[in-house]
Amino acid sequence: MKDVEELHIYKQYITLIFYTENIVEKYPKHEKNSLVSIIKNITYDGMKNVLEAYKYFDKSDKLTSLNSLDINLKMLKILIRISYKKKYISIKNYKAWSKKIYNIGNMLGGWITSCVKA
Repeated sequence: MKDVEELHIYKQYITLIFYTENIVEKYPKHEKNSLVSIIKNITYDGMKNVLEAYKYFDKSDKLTSLNSLDINLKMLKILIRISYKKKYISIKNYKAWSKKIYNIGNMLGGWITSCVKA
């Protein structure tokens, strides 16, 4: 079994975390304890789901974590859209952030499919 750091989804998720941390620094101060906090919590919860899914041997436990990750990614998309509509991020940031989430979502879909077929 390979180490979690070798998983592509893990590497992509680390990149997402760094990007998220850099972007939310630019949000207005009044959003630090609300929108920024929610975005960070959901992002880190997603990494927790990746780690759990990697560790579980039971397919149903693994799928539960992967489904939670999928929900977190969908929530992030919503929060990023809100951030863009409120003009906290530019269209460039919105597209880059969305692309990172989309790529992780594609990897997640493959992982879920492999669990269901196995």
